[in-house]
Amino acid sequence: MLGALTLALLVSALVLFAVTSDLVLVLAYVLGLGVLLAGIFAFDRLRSVPDDVGIAAPDWSVTVAAIESPGGTGGEPVAITDRANRMVCANSAFIEAFGVGSAPPSLPLERPELAAMTRLAREAWRDGSGALDELGTMSSTESWSVHVTRAGRGDDHLIWRFRRIIAEAADSLDDLDLAGPFGRMLSRAGIETAITTAGGVVRSVSSGFAERAAGDASATLAGQDFVSFLRSDDRDRIYFAREGRGGTPQTLVDVPLQDPLVARNAAPDTNATLMLLIDSGVGIGSGWEGSSQAGVAQLEALLAQLPLGLAMTDRDGRFLFGNEAFLRSIEREGRGLPAFPTDLVVREDKAALSDAVRRHGRGPATSGDIPVRLIAQPDEPVSLGLAGVRGLGEAAVLLSLADSSEETQLKRQVAQATKMQAVGQLAGGVAHDFNNVLTAIIGTCDLMLLRHTPGDSDYDDIQQIRANSNRAASLTRQLLAFSRQQTLRPEILQLPDVVSEVSPLIKRLLGEKITYFVQHDRNLGAVRADPQQLEQVIMNLAVNARDAIQSNGSGEGRISLLTRSLQAKEVVKLGSEILPAADYTVLIVQDTGGGIPQHVLPKLFEPFFTTKEQGKGTGLGLSTAYGIVKQSGGFIFADNARDPNGKEIGARFTIYFPVHRGEAPKRREAPEPVSSDWSVGGKILLVEDEDMVRAVAERALSRAGYEVTACPGGEEGLEAITNGGEFDLVVSDVVMPGMDGPAMVRAIRKLRPDMPVLFMSGYAEEQLRKDIDIPDMHFIAKPFSVQAISDKVGGVMRSAKAAQDPV
Repeated sequence: MLGALTLALLVSALVLFAVTSDLVLVLAYVLGLGVLLAGIFAFDRLRSVPDDVGIAAPDWSVTVAAIESPGGTGGEPVAITDRANRMVCANSAFIEAFGVGSAPPSLPLERPELAAMTRLAREAWRDGSGALDELGTMSSTESWSVHVTRAGRGDDHLIWRFRRIIAEAADSLDDLDLAGPFGRMLSRAGIETAITTAGGVVRSVSSGFAERAAGDASATLAGQDFVSFLRSDDRDRIYFAREGRGGTPQTLVDVPLQDPLVARNAAPDTNATLMLLIDSGVGIGSGWEGSSQAGVAQLEALLAQLPLGLAMTDRDGRFLFGNEAFLRSIEREGRGLPAFPTDLVVREDKAALSDAVRRHGRGPATSGDIPVRLIAQPDEPVSLGLAGVRGLGEAAVLLSLADSSEETQLKRQVAQATKMQAVGQLAGGVAHDFNNVLTAIIGTCDLMLLRHTPGDSDYDDIQQIRANSNRAASLTRQLLAFSRQQTLRPEILQLPDVVSEVSPLIKRLLGEKITYFVQHDRNLGAVRADPQQLEQVIMNLAVNARDAIQSNGSGEGRISLLTRSLQAKEVVKLGSEILPAADYTVLIVQDTGGGIPQHVLPKLFEPFFTTKEQGKGTGLGLSTAYGIVKQSGGFIFADNARDPNGKEIGARFTIYFPVHRGEAPKRREAPEPVSSDWSVGGKILLVEDEDMVRAVAERALSRAGYEVTACPGGEEGLEAITNGGEFDLVVSDVVMPGMDGPAMVRAIRKLRPDMPVLFMSGYAEEQLRKDIDIPDMHFIAKPFSVQAISDKVGGVMRSAKAAQDPV
């Protein structure tokens, strides 16, 4: 091609000279064209030179497809980085585990792990590959094994592979350090050990197991199949695969390391099993005399170290051994095992357990579990695991029983909370219905007293009926307090102010022999509570403390009321699972009455539970205090105070109220009493499904000068409005069959948006306001007197007229 261009240049130059006969012009033409051709030639040479860096930008799509394929990586996290430690490719498993913004070795790790990853990267660049057996992460329950390989056209990339190491499923496995002295001790006794998952994947092994299975005592073997290290002959004898038939036959014992009920509901990879390979050469299963006793002694030494409750029986069902954890589970510490497992369970479960032990002891080596009720805990069924074992001499059945004392206590607490909630709902319903009856009784007494004067023969009897009705109304308020449905009027207050208000009354109740001591902390935070209800809580606790002291010998003692400030950081240090971390103002009521028996503490706040003599206590004092405190957003706990020597000296009740944050609202001034002077007047729609209450309210309002239209239900009340009735006020019950009060009022407000409403109810005002959510509504609690409802209606009518005709 170059020769053709040169020839063309010469021919064109000769033609130009022949035409012009100008030698200078021809030379300029040749030189210019030569420079142009040289430039074109140089550009062509540069374009054809191969690029050392790369012919084109690398396409990682094929690589991504390969590392995303389950057949390629098995779902393990994989990442590829360049020499600048920039991630050029990663699969979704890596992104899910470490995030899209992290590239090895700079992963979100603690400083020691990050340093280990950096050293691993340097090792891979230098040697071509490297590995970490275990890489811990910021999550204490997750760790990885890491393998890195240098790859690429110029060995300029690192391929990082991560393999998750399954975390141990139970805290009790922390004590099983198979790679430490415990595992070496068992190896010297001829017992090799390994912990596997339910799927048979190795999690850890003893050094003796690693040496016999892989020839390297320091190998972890984690993540490999347990059965790959074993083989069996035609007689089903088990050997280490590396030793072959020249090795010693092994007896395999499978010990689940988790309660069967928990294991059944857990993920398969979290269930752990302890595999015991017992060398028959040390006597277990061999033919020499005494082998049985030696084998059982060795197994006893092993089982005694495990945190799981384990015991062994022979084929006849007699106990051979039980470790300390098993004795704790059956509450026989210090007394030892009975003769048979059936001696541990109630009579109804003896036959089933005996049959299960016999079946696992004499049949093929199987495992299972059976629910039984222990004599020590007849009301709490437990799961007893059974596994048949072979080759252990007399031992034939392995029994496992988890120590479920904490689980049992939690179940009791849940059952107690459920019972308290059910009783609370029942108490609220009973109190509501009872309030209707008391409203009728009190109202009727008020109407009768209007026709009698002091000195009449019936006047004192009517007053007695009214007084007893008010006592019954107080009892219903206690029921509502227990069920947390009473009407509270919370204020922002200081606990010392409440204590000072109630202290004179407490001193009068205590008498001369009991010392009353009050101490307040500084810088107490304000709390939000109903002062009257809080006074009732303090009085109930003080009266109980007085009774405890008086029943404890001489009747002399001391009652202390203390207030303390508790910061959130101090709450965290307490480690309570119930008390949220926050600032609290604490009220402590403590006595020297001898304390509360341990069996009484769980039942202390139950309604109608009392330790006093019959007729001296209703059993509602502490349950009422509990309800008031909980409804106020606080927490109450009971325990026994101790002296410096650790001796119980008396009961202690501790109440935690959250500190109120924000500006304290101005204290509401008590409204001036409004008398029903009959000057208001007006038409009232009265809706009440209880005939007695409706009759009393109608007579009371009619007597006060109002024109009353009474309806027995919500449908009739709405009909009275839709038929053109003109009313100035609707007085309605809340809970009624059919259309209830709130539904009726909402329908009325569509027709008369400005209609004022007064609700009557025995339930809590605050809760009703939350549930009803109707603007411009008023409330009166049942039971009420004739005077109370007259005054309330008068006040509502005045405020409604003032809103309509402002001055």
